[in-house]
Amino acid sequence: MLPAGENEALARLEAFAEDELKRYQEVRDRPDLDGTSRLSPYLAAGVLSPRQCLHAALANNLGEFETGNAGAVSWINELLWREFYKHILVGFPRVSRGRAFRVDTEALPWRKAAADLEAWQQGRTGFPIIDAAMRQLLETGWMHNRLRMLSAMFLSKNLLLDWREGERWFMRHLIDGDLAANNGGWQWSASTGTDAAPYFRLFNPIAQSRRFDPHGRFLRQWLPELAHLDDDAIHEPSSLGLFAAVDYPAPMLDLGASRERVLRAFRELPKSE
Repeated sequence: MLPAGENEALARLEAFAEDELKRYQEVRDRPDLDGTSRLSPYLAAGVLSPRQCLHAALANNLGEFETGNAGAVSWINELLWREFYKHILVGFPRVSRGRAFRVDTEALPWRKAAADLEAWQQGRTGFPIIDAAMRQLLETGWMHNRLRMLSAMFLSKNLLLDWREGERWFMRHLIDGDLAANNGGWQWSASTGTDAAPYFRLFNPIAQSRRFDPHGRFLRQWLPELAHLDDDAIHEPSSLGLFAAVDYPAPMLDLGASRERVLRAFRELPKSE
């Protein structure tokens, strides 16, 4: 649990800005490293304001928004994304009522598959990086931001399940749940939102796992049943055919086939007038 209170929040902000901000750009995508600020719960609860965070970043970057330390610039951009989604919520209130920002995507043929949804929710998909992320969420109420995008794309694109199911699940469990940021992130990942990821962009969970958790430290923390595997096999245990020997499921889908399925669904959407 995170310590509560404004004094704790301000102390964490100061420590991050002074000691960790400079390397933020280098390590922010690594779930196996403590490279993010972990300030989002305080922002979501209103204990810290984005303005306070911005001033702390500027104070440690000679007042520069777009130049200077790459870590500071990158973190400021993340703060701006939070504010952007707040403005979207105000300007387009339908997104707070379970509607897609891109109205044409309401016609996507989302699948109804309760068992698949539950497997994703409980971290039993057979894809280690997805399962580790979902188990982290269930146990701690927090998930690394890159893994939020990865898990969201897996649900909405590989599984072709309605992004609103994932949005609800995250808000139910996140200690830093924020309506605007959560909705914006889910719609970005599902390619239904403003400035969304192109519909043909899909993260490959195995490639992402190898790239951002190269030694499998994050996977071993949350998937102890795979901890004995080497740094290569742990990202794709199905390649070793180990499912009879360990309590871990086989992959629930073929990545290539699931990619073709969602691309076809987007291509067949009725054209907007």
